[in-house]
Amino acid sequence: MKYQRGVALSGLIFWGIIFFLVSVLGMKVLPSIIEYYKIQKDTKVVAAQAAPEATVADIRNAFNKFADIDYLEFKGDQLDISKDNGKIVIEFAYEKRIPLFMNVSLLIEYKGSTAGQ
Repeated sequence: MKYQRGVALSGLIFWGIIFFLVSVLGMKVLPSIIEYYKIQKDTKVVAAQAAPEATVADIRNAFNKFADIDYLEFKGDQLDISKDNGKIVIEFAYEKRIPLFMNVSLLIEYKGSTAGQ
């Protein structure tokens, strides 16, 4: 006699719910992660293109142009700009709060720097 094989309805519902919750979390978090990588890319480009005698205002304006092109909420006044051995170093740190449901939210702390180029 052969036994039946397959997935029980309860197992299918359980894994379906788990898959749905992970998918919703990914859809809420992924735009924030993409924004972080765009900021990282833009700061590296601005630091590479900036002349050694560029002022802080020049660097912030250059970053703001990139931020406008990439539709970023992050602006140049949130950057920490310094010089290290004659090279311009741009650092940034910010928090992103992502509402999940009701009064539950996810807080992600982002940091980045062009020092390790």
